[in-house]
Amino acid sequence: MASRWEGSGQRSDGGVSTFRRRGVIPVWTVLVAVLFMQLNVPAAAQEAGAVSATVSSDNPTLGSAHASPQSDNGTGSVDPATPKEAKAEKKDKDDDRAAVLRGSVVVAPLPISSPAIGTGVIPVVGYIFHLSDRDEKSPPSTVVAAGILTNNGTRGFALGGQVYFDENRYKVTSGYVHGNVDYDLYGPGVLTDQLTKLPLKQTGQVFLGEFLRHLWWDFFLGPRFFNGASVLTVRKTSSSSAEVPPDLGLHTSLRSVGLRLQRDTRPNHFYPTTGSFTDFTADFFSQGIGSKYTFQAYTLMYNKYQRLGKNQVLALGSLFCGTGGQPPFYGNCIYGSRSWLRGYTAGRYFDRYMMASQVEYRLALPWRLGLVGFGGVGGVIAGSEQYLVRKNYFLPAGGGGLRVDLSKKYHVNLRADMGWGRDGRTFGMGVGEAF
Repeated sequence: MASRWEGSGQRSDGGVSTFRRRGVIPVWTVLVAVLFMQLNVPAAAQEAGAVSATVSSDNPTLGSAHASPQSDNGTGSVDPATPKEAKAEKKDKDDDRAAVLRGSVVVAPLPISSPAIGTGVIPVVGYIFHLSDRDEKSPPSTVVAAGILTNNGTRGFALGGQVYFDENRYKVTSGYVHGNVDYDLYGPGVLTDQLTKLPLKQTGQVFLGEFLRHLWWDFFLGPRFFNGASVLTVRKTSSSSAEVPPDLGLHTSLRSVGLRLQRDTRPNHFYPTTGSFTDFTADFFSQGIGSKYTFQAYTLMYNKYQRLGKNQVLALGSLFCGTGGQPPFYGNCIYGSRSWLRGYTAGRYFDRYMMASQVEYRLALPWRLGLVGFGGVGGVIAGSEQYLVRKNYFLPAGGGGLRVDLSKKYHVNLRADMGWGRDGRTFGMGVGEAF
């Protein structure tokens, strides 16, 4: 009989296969998200105070603050500074430069409890720093190491970095992820159309890189590259009667070239209180460059931030995701990933198109604490019904969370959020704001 698992996520009869609505995010998305949740917020962080505090020898304002006292000798001329005073001035400047370059270390062992991949921990270590004390325009750069370890056998690690240099003219991002994810995929049974669980194991690795150039009006534009490989197998303990997806047990590769366009007017990327952030990506996967599947993936995101008071911020965000061609099931738009929206297990709903909008109220409290409340609505859209969000795919969410400031210098928050969706609730933790 013909298989009801199609690589594009659609049945041969034109309908939408059940496994596209229920599943779990595999290694491609889980481990990449672990790394780039840290890079997209902490690594892109920019603190206005850190930039303005940079000391250089040609800065007259800061230079005057460290000027040595000079005395009038009675003839109208000024005596030069003594060697001792000149040495003290030089030491002050060297100390200020060292403080700028020293940076900040952020350590966060994040607990995870997910119906998708079990209970465990995601340890994260990040270092935030400036490449040069004389560069007064570039935001801080960041390197990050992260891992994942859960009780269902999921294991993995990620290494990455994001570097700003040459007076904020260039931004380079790269990362490597390796590991395996054990998860359950829900699909039609072999003999019936009732949903049944298929335990899968996906092992793989991913490399991605990006080089952006500053243009004008706060825009960055540049190429990006993605290369991944994985093997998908049924776990040995499985006794499921579910029909298996295609390419089971075969080596699968995904490779793409693309571009990213960004516009960022936030004065502080760690904890934005004003400004906006616009981000567009387009990735083109093709068999001609070594990818097993040929398809296209597009995302467009817009966030806006408004200060309501000294310690209050209102954040608004919207996202659109779309795919074309013939992607594998894990190449579609995944609802609930990267905090869009909190309250849903990433991978339970995924399809050709996705839309989401959310709003979050943020309140900073004494003793490095903070509170947030959030809500939003979105939906996934099948390719055959791309202009209509079906009733069953209307997915609202809401919730709240606690914040703890891990770095006073950069205002990097550890977040813990409880979200409620249509099917239940989720709890998640991370470094940096959700959006």
